[in-house]
Amino acid sequence: MKSSVEPLEGNKVKLYVEVDEAEFDKDIAQAFRTIAREVKLPGFRNGKVPRRVLEARIGVGPARDQALRDAIPQYLGKAVREHDVDLIATPEVEITGGQEEGLVEFEAECEIRPVITVPGYGGLRIELDSPAPTDDELAEARRAELRQGGSLADVDRPAETGDYLTLDLAAARNGEEVMGLNTEDWSYELGQGWVADDFDDHLVGVSAGDELTFTATPKGTDEAADFNVTVKSVQALELPELTDEWVADNTGEFDTVAEWEASIVEQLTEGKLNHVRQRVVPALTDALVGLVDVELPDSMVQSEMQRQAENMFRQIQSQGIDIEAWLSATGQDVQQMIENTRPQAESAVKADLALRAVAEAEQIEVDDDDLEREYARMAMQFGQKAKDVRRAYERSDSVPDLMAQIRKSKAMDWLLRQVEMVDHEGHAIDRDLVLGHTQDDETDEHDEHEHDEHETEPDPA
Repeated sequence: MKSSVEPLEGNKVKLYVEVDEAEFDKDIAQAFRTIAREVKLPGFRNGKVPRRVLEARIGVGPARDQALRDAIPQYLGKAVREHDVDLIATPEVEITGGQEEGLVEFEAECEIRPVITVPGYGGLRIELDSPAPTDDELAEARRAELRQGGSLADVDRPAETGDYLTLDLAAARNGEEVMGLNTEDWSYELGQGWVADDFDDHLVGVSAGDELTFTATPKGTDEAADFNVTVKSVQALELPELTDEWVADNTGEFDTVAEWEASIVEQLTEGKLNHVRQRVVPALTDALVGLVDVELPDSMVQSEMQRQAENMFRQIQSQGIDIEAWLSATGQDVQQMIENTRPQAESAVKADLALRAVAEAEQIEVDDDDLEREYARMAMQFGQKAKDVRRAYERSDSVPDLMAQIRKSKAMDWLLRQVEMVDHEGHAIDRDLVLGHTQDDETDEHDEHEHDEHETEPDPA
């Protein structure tokens, strides 16, 4: 097979492929074997009719047609790999010679992924929540822990938000009790808003012994009910005095107030850090996408829309929901659902092009070690052997796609080590603290993100 490539206008190239007669005759022989499985002739078992017999009966024409249909996609695939053609749509193929006999020739017009540049990618700045706890957050966390050791005491004043009321509660609708809203000696923290939107408004300012009647709409219903509430007591939660002795007696692991408060700061910081870390890659991706100002190939957008819709369908089905019923309930058809994914699809395509551009500009490459690590990661995830995962990718000719995804992931890692992180007031956030490593730590970060597009279970069969 011989092939060549010619650039065309726009994001297109044309491939020219020639297959000599000797090589194509192997495809004709395979086509005869295929036909033999479908033809029944007296005296021959299914699939065992010799080629010479078939040629005598039907001629070479049908087998040649079959060979052209079956073999041209394979030759096209070889030419695509030989010339590193990054297809983004099904090529338009025209057979230009060899339909009847002789040298087989065809040409394929291929739409390819555009190569773009992204000016300013090295100076990106993203805004995140601050990982440092505020004074109010620290005070609330301390109070929450102290409340566990608090005690209730009667108060000689009207009820305030945060007080605990002991209530006899009755609710009826048209003379019938409302299920779940008739009880005695119910301890209720004023301000929780559990019963009805305006339930607590009626109770603020009451005192022990008060009896109230009012109408309100219980939560989760659309119909009002008549309430009768008797206030049996009003109590306030008294917090213990914060001392080293209280800490030692009640926390079980700290001896002093300082140690206890330091642990609260650490817990809050870790919780906020986890939230910030979940937002870093999406925020950085959004910032990178904002730098892309090119006309997107519709074929890429359509393909991404289809992929996102299929993912959504799988998620819906995994929850045991019938797709047709779900579409009916949401008032849309399949095409509308696919079209609704366009904004996300366009963003995903821009991110794809931008990350490839960064990888190219920074000369980021993928080597055999990167591939082996990825095979091992997927093997662990899907409960398979790494060699079987590798074989599945090689057999399906998907290794170039996998390498592209790994390369994009490494580009994202590079960006993460360069991006400026600030909080909502513009104060710098320690990038290494957010990423959880020092800048010299290069331990397989690309395993942590950017695997969404190829994270499907390989089929070794």
